[in-house]
Amino acid sequence: MTERTFSIIKPDATRRNLTGKINAVIEEAGLRIVAQRRVKLTDAQAKKFYEVHAERPFYGELVEQMTAEPVVVQVLEGDNAVLKYREVMGATNPDNADEGTIRKLFALSIGENSVHGSDSLENAGIEIAQFFKDEEIVG
Repeated sequence: MTERTFSIIKPDATRRNLTGKINAVIEEAGLRIVAQRRVKLTDAQAKKFYEVHAERPFYGELVEQMTAEPVVVQVLEGDNAVLKYREVMGATNPDNADEGTIRKLFALSIGENSVHGSDSLENAGIEIAQFFKDEEIVG
């Protein structure tokens, strides 16, 4: 089933100029980038995006990290895109990620793990809508 999912190439990766290399891994896995934009998240945008983690001890650090440098927000499309992208990203801890995954290849740590991907189809829709209008997604 063709789906759409949301991706963020995080500040640790954009700072190291890895957008193209990460996009290559995404595309080689059979996912198509149907919308993409480089943005600098505001404090308010990052807080809203990560509000599900607001009560967790790492929330403040996460917001600070995500607003420190530009990010690349993306909409990816493909068969079972949500699950497929989660596989392509790899485990949150790069030490536990499978070889060839984005996090194994590029992440610096659990906190600086280079990418975010939606964890469900429902959340993908919510996250996509926070950053893209329908007419900006061209599949």
